[in-house]
Formats: sequence, C-alpha cells, structure tokens
Amino acid sequence: MVKVLFIEPPKDYWFVMGEYLPPPYGLLQLAAYLESKIADAEIEVLDCQAMSLDWHGLAKRIENFSPDVVASSGFATCNVYVTARTLELAKKLAPDAVTVTGGQHFTALAQESLLAYPEIDVVVRGEGEETFVELVKAVRDKSAFSGINGVSFRHSGKIWHNPQRPLIEDLNTLPFPAYHLVEKYAHKYHFTMMAGSKAKYGMVEASRGCPHRCTFCSQWKHWQGRWRHKSVKRVADEMEFLYNNYGSKLLWLTDDNFGLDQRMEEFCDELIKRDFSRDITCFMQARCDDVARNPLLMAKMSKAGIKWLLLGVESHSKSTLDSFNKGSKPEYAEEAVKLLRQNGIFSQATCIIGERGDSVESIKRLRQFVNHIDPDIAIFMVLTPFPGTSLYEDAKRKGWIEDWNWANYDMVHAVMPTETMSREQVQYELYQCYRGFFGSWNRRFKGVFSENNVKRRVYRYMARQSVLRQLKSIV
Repeated sequence: MVKVLFIEPPKDYWFVMGEYLPPPYGLLQLAAYLESKIADAEIEVLDCQAMSLDWHGLAKRIENFSPDVVASSGFATCNVYVTARTLELAKKLAPDAVTVTGGQHFTALAQESLLAYPEIDVVVRGEGEETFVELVKAVRDKSAFSGINGVSFRHSGKIWHNPQRPLIEDLNTLPFPAYHLVEKYAHKYHFTMMAGSKAKYGMVEASRGCPHRCTFCSQWKHWQGRWRHKSVKRVADEMEFLYNNYGSKLLWLTDDNFGLDQRMEEFCDELIKRDFSRDITCFMQARCDDVARNPLLMAKMSKAGIKWLLLGVESHSKSTLDSFNKGSKPEYAEEAVKLLRQNGIFSQATCIIGERGDSVESIKRLRQFVNHIDPDIAIFMVLTPFPGTSLYEDAKRKGWIEDWNWANYDMVHAVMPTETMSREQVQYELYQCYRGFFGSWNRRFKGVFSENNVKRRVYRYMARQSVLRQLKSIV
C-alpha cells in the first residue's frame, strides 16, 4: 500500500473577482487518475480553503495521515512560495515522504526551483497524470526515478531531468475528477460575483492547449504546442454529472480556447437536448475574432446555458495586438461585445496594460476604447512575464524585469516598467483603469437595474466590494 496526500494549501485568491472558492480541479483530476490505476493507493485530498484549515490545522492533518507522497498544487506563479511552504511543512512532519509539485511555473523553472527549494523532491513537468502514477508506483516499490519520463528530481547531490513525456492521445480516457474525495465540502465551492454565494460551483476541462501563440501565455508551450479536445458528449456528461451529483449550477469551462466552430455548435446541441442546461450558468472564454466571425452561434450558446463569456480584448491598438502575436483586430472586440449583448450573454472584457511601448496616453486611449465598446464588465491586468512564456524569455534576456518576487506575479502588481513609464506609474494607471470603469455612476446605475439577471447580480455584488480601495493600496 502507498499513502498519497494531495494538498490545496491555505492561500489568498484574486481579490479583483471578489470572494470565491473553486474546487481544486487539477488535484482532483490527478487523484482520480491515480485511483483508477493503483488499487492499493490510499488517497486523501486536503482543500484547506474548503476545510477551513490554517497552517496549524494542516500540520495536524499531515501528521495524522503519515503520507508516503505529498503533492501540493503549483498552478499559479504567485503561489510558488505557498507551495514551497506546504512541502517544507510536509518534510518536517513526514521526513520520509516524497514531496512533489508541478504545473506551468515549476515545469518551466524545474532546475531553478529544485535549487531554490530543498523541500521539493520531485517536479512533475507538463501533463501530470501518467507521470504521477509512475512516480507513486516507484515510491511504493522503492524503485528509482531514473526511468520515469517527465520528472525532474534531486539524487546524490545532483539535479536530474528525465526526458519529456509524450502527451495523452485521447483525453476522453481520463476519469471524471475525484469530487467524491472532497464530497463533504463540495457544497462550499462557489463564485459569489458570478452566481451568488449559494450556487454551487464546478469546473470542467474540455480541451488542453491552444492553436495560437500569444507571447504572454504559457498554455500553448506547456502543452507542447498541441490542442487536444475531449468529445462534446464527454464534456456534457461531466457537466451533467456535476449537476446531478453535486448540485453544481455554475460551471466553468477552464479551456484557454474552446473554439467557436462546428464543435461549439455540436456542443450546444448536446447541452440543449439535456434538461439540466436550462438550470445552469456556464462561463467560458473566447477570442473576440471568433465571436465576431460566428454571429449566428451566439443565440444557440445562450440557449445552451452559456451566459458569461470572457473576451480576450487585450488592447485597443493593432500594433500592441501584433506585438502580443494575438492575430486579431480591435474592431472585433466592438463587434463581439455587441453580439453578446444582443443575445443576452454577459460580456467580460479582459485588457492588458504595461506593454513595452505603453504610455500614459496609450492607456488613456485604452480606457476610452473600453468605455466605447461598453462591455458588461472590464478586468484590467498588468502585463506579467510568467515563466514558460515567450514574454518571460524576452524580458529576462533584455533586463526588463525589476521585481523577482513571485508573489507579485498576479497581474495586479507591476513587475516591469515600460519604455516611458516606471513600475510605479504602471501601477497607478492600473488603478486609473478600474476607477475609470467602475467609478462611473451611470454604469453602476444601469448595472444594478439591468434586465440581464447576470449583470444585475454582478453589479449589486460589486457595489458591496472594495476593489478600488484595495487597488489604490498597492499604488
């Protein structure tokens, strides 16, 4: 037998989106796959947020479980230190346990991470399911890690990087995430701004990777430049499973790019014929050009329960979009917002400031552009050089990065200046962007009394938040 402990550590969430608690999807996916492959594995998932565990409480649970393997979530760069602290605690309480992490940050910086954090024994690079199963078998059988593709590890005072593991060819073979391992707490998963505090929240992965090559995104490189899909039936089955078994009415499709093509039409048809789709709010993200080029698809998406679309607007400037390798045009953003409004789909425009050529004047023009296209909500982010991106490699090589504190890599803190602006100025302009959008009394009034149920709920929730005050405190 082998005892495996998965930990979603105590941490803060992104305050810009308000109060929310998502399920630890990545850990649940790994746990489900492990459960399906190793019959004698005893598995426990500790979600510290859902279980209201602080560091002291987490320590007690680690000690009581006495694990052979401890795996901590390493999804976001801003949580690197939290992950390291979790595994350091595990090493202290279970010194013989093998400590493991993975995800995009640790995959990109496996060498640096193993040097910096002696509490990490193994980094699982890239796609984790098959690699993690082989690693757990090796721990159980007390065999070497040298034959496991996809791992970086420390051995005999040296750091070893085994060859990259090929990707799973058929994602439909993956089991549903192991929600039963957090069943006692599943009712706590929610996203207040999106669906209220009582609507249960589930996440569903429909694909991995992306066909595009945006310079600021680590997804396409992490997934080896490939875009793989689950079948529309498999995705709909998982959504229905969450709805029927856990009452999940807010369902987030985690894909960086689902794609608005024939597959989306088939997906909508699959959802429409299932009764549960009338009772859900589905959130997903999409490219503006995809929306603008598929106007007839919007009505069907709305009917299928897709009520919230995050649009990658990024910028008002074609030259900036080109520098991001975005392959889109600003006019697509205006058309996309209009189409969503016409079909009762809530539009969230995400915008980026802090590109190398940005100035006070260009950011002002971005604010004017956003006010002109008038999305239901706008989220502004600071351009952040995440490890694993083309932007990171470029910024590191050219010496643009001034802040190497990973905790600040949250798209809210400016870690690089532009050619004409200091980091402090970029930070101030971020505050001005939010102030310009959310400070509008006319927009607030229309939002609070909107005929769109989602928009009305969002603006009534936002009225109670202090996002502007928190952003101002960073300046």
